[in-house]
Amino acid sequence: MLVSADRNLVELRHAGFLVDDQASREAHPQMLVLTRKSNQSIMIGDDIEVSVLAIMGEKVRIGIQAPRDIPVFRKEVYLEIQQERLGSGKGAREEVDAALRGLGEGT
Repeated sequence: MLVSADRNLVELRHAGFLVDDQASREAHPQMLVLTRKSNQSIMIGDDIEVSVLAIMGEKVRIGIQAPRDIPVFRKEVYLEIQQERLGSGKGAREEVDAALRGLGEGT
């Protein structure tokens, strides 16, 4: 009997997706590693399609079709947004702490 992950890999192989070599799988154990050629796609759930549009040397041009309510960012932009959110949260927290200290001094 195949476990779910094994069954998914078998289904991906039958669908034309090739799982990369053993070294790739060992280097990224929590990541499904697939090989795609130009003009081929993968589906994430029912609503997200990731397509390889072009391969130019070491650069790969990717197209993503996703519902408008799902944000899609390059990772470096996503991390920058997260840093800004954390930074603004710290400022608000510091303001609250200062206000509480001010209230404590008045008593």
